[in-house]
Amino acid sequence: MECSKMADSFVTTDVLILGGGPAGIQAANLLRRHNKELTVTLIRPEQHSMIYCAIPYALEGLFPLTTTYKKDAMLTDCGARLIRGKAVAVDFTDRCITLESGGVVTYNKLLIVTGAEPVCPSVPGAGLANIFTVKTQEDAQRIISALTGGNCRDHEVVKCGPEGPKKVVVVGAGAIGMEQATAYRVQGMEVHLVEMQSGVLPQMLDEDMAQPVHDALREAGIHLHVGVSVEEFEGADAVAAVRLSDGSRIELDAGRDFVVMAVGMRPCVDVFQGSDLQLGRDGVVVDAQMRTSIPGVWAAGDCCQFVSGIDGQPIGGKLATNAVPMAKVAALDILGKQAGYPGFFNGAATVVGRLRVGGTGFSERVARQRGFEVYSTFGDTTSRFPMMPGATAVRVKLVVEVGTRRLLGGQVWGSEAVAERVDLLTLALQQKMTVDQLAEFSYSAQPWQTFFPARNAIVEAAQKAAGLV
Repeated sequence: MECSKMADSFVTTDVLILGGGPAGIQAANLLRRHNKELTVTLIRPEQHSMIYCAIPYALEGLFPLTTTYKKDAMLTDCGARLIRGKAVAVDFTDRCITLESGGVVTYNKLLIVTGAEPVCPSVPGAGLANIFTVKTQEDAQRIISALTGGNCRDHEVVKCGPEGPKKVVVVGAGAIGMEQATAYRVQGMEVHLVEMQSGVLPQMLDEDMAQPVHDALREAGIHLHVGVSVEEFEGADAVAAVRLSDGSRIELDAGRDFVVMAVGMRPCVDVFQGSDLQLGRDGVVVDAQMRTSIPGVWAAGDCCQFVSGIDGQPIGGKLATNAVPMAKVAALDILGKQAGYPGFFNGAATVVGRLRVGGTGFSERVARQRGFEVYSTFGDTTSRFPMMPGATAVRVKLVVEVGTRRLLGGQVWGSEAVAERVDLLTLALQQKMTVDQLAEFSYSAQPWQTFFPARNAIVEAAQKAAGLV
């Protein structure tokens, strides 16, 4: 069917961006900055683009949910056009997008940045009321309503009062799950965190680095269930209990208490099913320039399937810190400028109480799964000179390939400067450094900010890996 016969209204544009997350905003700004004559239109279904990783802290009560809303001026000030609407059909031949409203947008070039959505496993009872996911504004609003009995608006700080829920079960102990669990504990609730793997942050940490995180969660009063999975959600209309694979059962007050699912993300690509667009298990298949299988169509961010920057093989990487540089590459390629994306390194960090923890590249477990022969070393210091107030332990783990001694991954925990150490290790991965080279890292020292000048945790681990100490 021709686009003209499907539409009540038309918009035409040089570049159409489908999706309004960080990748879309980044691409729109870059396109317009380099070419003011280019018409750029962005379509997003959400009322607001959000800072997704800040949602747990709004639920914790640190600031209102509205603080996480990005201003539309981030798009409109650069001269891009914003359309709020949901795409329901894509015609790659006629180069048009049909909206749920009946309107049609025709384009010359298309950038797909539709993102990802939470996975909801097929567990009996998963459709019961008071089982939530966390990603969108609507998700957050539903949880706020559950927390406050409907007595809180987006511009107000969330406060869970005496009539609010008493218990929550969070399923999945990745970064999102742990941050959610911490938020509800701060709100005074009894919190159960369930993870089917043997340790928390299973995509980031090996078990020998996870124990301090387990300790921090338990010290916060969170009930941690690792190595078990959810067998069933019980209840008539609303969830009344969660039955686990070890035979235990977590009782809930049906209609008052709730469950949050944080077990993973899937790409939002349903609108492209049945088209000529090549889709993989983890999203739209793209090359290093973010080009898809269809000429004139690019994709970037969480909706994409891409490869590791370490071994060039497909790997998950649904992080905003991946989406933004992918969008830059796509925009530059659309403009005819040379650019390429090397792959995911997946540097990330999170917080549990005073403990900061992060990782990058392959864990020891993942490296072995991907066919590498590896060994690991550790570096241990304190966050400050030991005599300084507030000095606490810091540990670095390096994952190293046997033979080449190339760095394949790193993990860090401590109370300070963890994300910065993770970023430095990511740079070493990007540069394909060996531990011999990393052992030569030149660092600074200052009593309030580092350990003694004679030692650095990263260098110590690298020297051990290189056989220098």
